[in-house]
Amino acid sequence: MTVHLSADLQTPCLRSSAMLLICLALILSSVIEALQVIGGDKTVVEKGTVVLPCRIIDNKETLTQISWQRKTRGKPQNDNFLTILDTNEAKYLNGKDQRFKFIGDINEGNGSLQLSNVTLKDEGTYTCVVTLFPSGNHPAVITLNLLVPPVSSLKDNPPLLGNEEVPLVTCTAAGSKPPAEVKWLTGTLAGLNVTTTNVTHDNGTTTTVSSLSGVPTIDIYEKEVKCVVTSAAPSGSKTLTYSIQIYFTPIEVEISKGKDPETLECSAKANPKADFTWSRDDDDKLPPSAVANGATLRFQSKTTDNEGLYYCTASNTHGSMRGALFMDVIPGKSGIAGWILFALLLFLNVAAAAVWYLKFRRYQAQYYIQPQENGRMEVPESDGDL
Repeated sequence: MTVHLSADLQTPCLRSSAMLLICLALILSSVIEALQVIGGDKTVVEKGTVVLPCRIIDNKETLTQISWQRKTRGKPQNDNFLTILDTNEAKYLNGKDQRFKFIGDINEGNGSLQLSNVTLKDEGTYTCVVTLFPSGNHPAVITLNLLVPPVSSLKDNPPLLGNEEVPLVTCTAAGSKPPAEVKWLTGTLAGLNVTTTNVTHDNGTTTTVSSLSGVPTIDIYEKEVKCVVTSAAPSGSKTLTYSIQIYFTPIEVEISKGKDPETLECSAKANPKADFTWSRDDDDKLPPSAVANGATLRFQSKTTDNEGLYYCTASNTHGSMRGALFMDVIPGKSGIAGWILFALLLFLNVAAAAVWYLKFRRYQAQYYIQPQENGRMEVPESDGDL
């Protein structure tokens, strides 16, 4: 490097070697003040890729090498792990980490690194040290921060129907960095309370647990609530929907005729879902033509044997309830044919009687008995019709 002194400085600086050194120091200081090593803090999502910047500007010295140091969760002691020579060759120290890649150009004063598949152990400070001649080392410190999206989940433990407040559902945002925010949206439901706790782990993440509590009444059964998880990580914010569950014995047991007139359907409100049992007239036995299949009772034929009072018993692990329906006579195909045959026979009998009556009247008209003058009665011979 050639240093040119102004006329004002030449005479004093040349008077002695001491003064010369002072002048050189002043000049070198002004050169160093102009030189800058640019870094910059970075934030990256876990398992993502980040560029650690290191660039030299306003440099008029000879760049001999750039080296990288780190002090992280995984490397708590200051670790020299990479050197970039003036030939643009990256030399790894203490073992090669394939996730680091030199993406700069030392001839352009760019010593930037790319780090992929970033983990929590990589969080910390990275120092880019630029070595120049003759001024020496010039460091730039880069702080790397990680964002970790939470693992969000809902856990329910349905209570029995009751009159005391109990936990209804728990929403968890696990392993978040920074801590996630958890809120509940309950709509028009009143009387529900929220309890939230945070637990911070050794790796710097936080688990947030929020419980929703209330009195387990039938009024809130299957009502919808939402757990809203908000995270600084782009993919960490979620809304989880939950339908409130409460265990109770079957209620509102009803029997109705199905779409098919040959079936009966049983329904009940219950949690867990109810199992159904059919019976007739307080007797477990059903008529031969009736086949039970869960909530459906089907009659395979239409006969008068099907008439009676039918019961449907809905039951679950918490109790049972019974509903009833009286079944009228359901004529079958054979019954209809019998009625048709009876009507036909009745018609034939009536027709035969009418024919006989008409013939009898005709006979009376033609062959009525008349008294004779001699006092004897004369009866005509029959023609065989009667």
